[in-house]
Amino acid sequence: MEGGFGGFPFGGDPEDLMRSLREFAEQQAESVQEAQREQFATLTLNTAVELTSAALSQVQVTGAADEQSIALRDAMRVLFPEAVALVSAARQGFMREG
Repeated sequence: MEGGFGGFPFGGDPEDLMRSLREFAEQQAESVQEAQREQFATLTLNTAVELTSAALSQVQVTGAADEQSIALRDAMRVLFPEAVALVSAARQGFMREG
């Protein structure tokens, strides 16, 4: 049969065509997954920055410079581990291999 299987319009072996289509679909799926990982990582980093900034803006420090620095340091003791956890999650999103 010329032109492929049962008048198959593309010619060639339908198995080869299906294999090529499957490989193309897998490549497309990998590209989508990579884009989703990057988007997740970017959103997570932005969230870490925004939450830390918002939390620090809520801290009302009063008193002398020493008292203010102690209050800010105490706030960062609470905020820093949370920010690090978010940045770590974002980094894993960037670094993860498909």
